Amino acid sequence: MEKLKCIVIDDEPIARDIIESFISEIPYLELKASFGESAKALMYLQENTIDIIFSDIEMPKITGLELVDSLTNPPVIIFITAHRNFALDGFETGAADYLVKPVRFDRFLKAVNRAKEYISLKKTASVHQINSDRIFIKSEGKLIKILLNEILYVEAQGDYLKFVINGASYTSLGTLKALEEVLKLPMFFRVQRSFILNLEAVRSLNGNIVELIDGKTISTAVNKKDELYQLLGIK
Repeated sequence: MEKLKCIVIDDEPIARDIIESFISEIPYLELKASFGESAKALMYLQENTIDIIFSDIEMPKITGLELVDSLTNPPVIIFITAHRNFALDGFETGAADYLVKPVRFDRFLKAVNRAKEYISLKKTASVHQINSDRIFIKSEGKLIKILLNEILYVEAQGDYLKFVINGASYTSLGTLKALEEVLKLPMFFRVQRSFILNLEAVRSLNGNIVELIDGKTISTAVNKKDELYQLLGIK
């Protein structure tokens, strides 16, 4: 069995020791490195390919959330922290799971098995761009052709993407961050963490609320509103 390469990031030595010991108990995991500082972990990730990151969230200088958000193509993330109130932010980054300290081994194993399943699915599911006006997505075991100008919006739903076109929708494994390399300006714009929309599908604007031609309303992130208005030619 090919082992999954992983790293641990936590500024608390005892917390790192516990996770490292848990990793050593799971045959299909291989610990490649362990860091007490996010900055050093970030440098390592820029030069090495990893399957799973086990990371604390609240750390000095660079938080776990900021570290993950800075990665262009992040591996599977499992956040481990003492603060339950970080759960929502953790999942918004696309984290596979969120563990609260003190972490039990059985709960850790459940999170790792979930990550393993996701990695397996990721290897067999993707979005394929054939040329500049169409893509193929894998959905329900089939490759489905979608013309780019038919897409109204794409919504992130956990580990999956929901593609909404005129009269239909399809779900495929993937992340918006990766999809941004395919669906990009001048036709598409990511208005917030969970949505990429077709600018031609915009029917109306009301403050930071966008209404699309199918009646769908989407809230725009505060830092994206002005850019959206400019892209639509609104001064």
